[in-house]
Amino acid sequence: MGNTHKPWEVAGASSCAHGFEGITLLPTISETSHEISRLYESDHIERRERNARRNKILFIDRLLNELEQLNIAEEAVVPTSLRNQCRNFLAKEGHPLGRRRAEEVSIAEWMDALYDVQDGLMFTIGDEDE
Repeated sequence: MGNTHKPWEVAGASSCAHGFEGITLLPTISETSHEISRLYESDHIERRERNARRNKILFIDRLLNELEQLNIAEEAVVPTSLRNQCRNFLAKEGHPLGRRRAEEVSIAEWMDALYDVQDGLMFTIGDEDE
């Protein structure tokens, strides 16, 4: 019979006085469970961050659309609620325009600032795929 090792022995491994030599032990169930939990939590955090970025991009798109409609209609004044939304969002994102008085900012300046923030967010999402 070609199979001379006992069921509890590992084929190709030689035993020594202190245990087994040349054997790579598999992780224990608790180690594997811990690693799975760690990976799950890491994936959950990454997914939450991606969703938050996507939601910001969607919000910026909505603001840009409203500003573009005003631009097309050749309006010179941005409604107070839209100005405040733009200013608050840009301030939260750390953009310098978020610190200016909202009444002093033109439609084109709001749009440029929002595009700046959006570009940064989109660049981050593209990096995740690499």
